[in-house]
Amino acid sequence: VQLAESGGGLVQPEGSLRLSCAASGRTFSSYVMAWFRQAPGKEREFVAAISRTGGITQYDDSVKGRFTISRDNAKNEVYLQMNSLKPEDTAVYYCAAKPSVLVGTTVAWYDYWGQGTRVTVSS
Repeated sequence: VQLAESGGGLVQPEGSLRLSCAASGRTFSSYVMAWFRQAPGKEREFVAAISRTGGITQYDDSVKGRFTISRDNAKNEVYLQMNSLKPEDTAVYYCAAKPSVLVGTTVAWYDYWGQGTRVTVSS
């Protein structure tokens, strides 16, 4: 599967952005999907994940209540709605996928990665 993120940009603190990840292939519904992010000089970290049907979601504590992950299997897309953005949310955001029934939260768990989209939160 090939993944392509979009929707990043510059936003002021407390603003919102919606990231999208488009996946190629006809078996998108077989993949657990996730978002990770990597800030300058830091390790890539887990943000959110969603099960194949969308019935199970997981979030890092730092984004709970502010970010929402969702998917549209008919469109082969996964989304990350980000509200109440903070400067510390500034990072390159990556979409990841794994053909699995289990939802993982580690970089090593996922098999496929997009190229990333940059999000900058600054006034």
